Amino acid sequence: MRFSTVPAALATIICFAAAAAATPVGIPTDGDLGFQPSASPIMDQLYGFHTLLLIIIFGISLLVLGLLVWAMVRYSHKRHPEPRRFSHNTTVEVIWTVVPILILVLIAVPSFRILYDQDVIPEADFTIKTTGNQWNWTYQYPDHGGFEFVSSMVNDEFLAEHPFTAHRNLTTDVPVVVPINAVVRMQVTASDVIHSWTIPSFGIKMDGIPGRLNETWFQATREGIFYGQCSEICGIRHAFMPIEVHVVPQEVFDAWTVAAQADPYTAIDVLTAYYDSLRDDARLASAR
Repeated sequence: MRFSTVPAALATIICFAAAAAATPVGIPTDGDLGFQPSASPIMDQLYGFHTLLLIIIFGISLLVLGLLVWAMVRYSHKRHPEPRRFSHNTTVEVIWTVVPILILVLIAVPSFRILYDQDVIPEADFTIKTTGNQWNWTYQYPDHGGFEFVSSMVNDEFLAEHPFTAHRNLTTDVPVVVPINAVVRMQVTASDVIHSWTIPSFGIKMDGIPGRLNETWFQATREGIFYGQCSEICGIRHAFMPIEVHVVPQEVFDAWTVAAQADPYTAIDVLTAYYDSLRDDARLASAR
């Protein structure tokens, strides 16, 4: 590659990376193991905690397997046709009491830290209030003029007509929109039965209870489209009330809120135009 073509190649990579922001990031994928990709500081902590637990569990499993194999070989009938009788071993009893305590302490320290960080909401940039209904979500942006909209699942027959990437049982007609790196306070309640607002990639799950206002928070650290679903069995259409969150640059969010204050159901045109511009930039860069 000539040096003169390096800037063009870099520009192409950057444009394709920007276009990738319009594609789903937090979405269930067939054949995957583990969590969905992390997109928040809380989920980063949960990833680390999960890895620590896997290491501990793996170590315990190997130890127990080794003890079982050793006991079967060491005390087999061939080696000891006449079984020995004994009932106590002080050293063993101390070890199997102290070691589990130390393991629990090792687990408790990061666990309490995560619980504290989830519960204590930092200074928020703005608030979104969501109300679970049978079977959709009502959203309100009180810090942006108080506009409100109902977000429902897009039925299968309309998926092909959706203006951007759509997925069965996950795509909504009006998505939630937030700017990247903003600290968002989520207020969650319900109008009828208990629902649960959950976004796996953000590491949050908060129940919405009729007559009660619960709070949680998240800070999306990467652009993209993230999905969740109601995680509390709430009736016959429990599986059909998804959550769709678009994380976009601040200027796109500002344009969307201005449009949503006039009509939140047509403000989706702002997102469509943004994603179209990303794809156009990517195609233009690849043609150079």
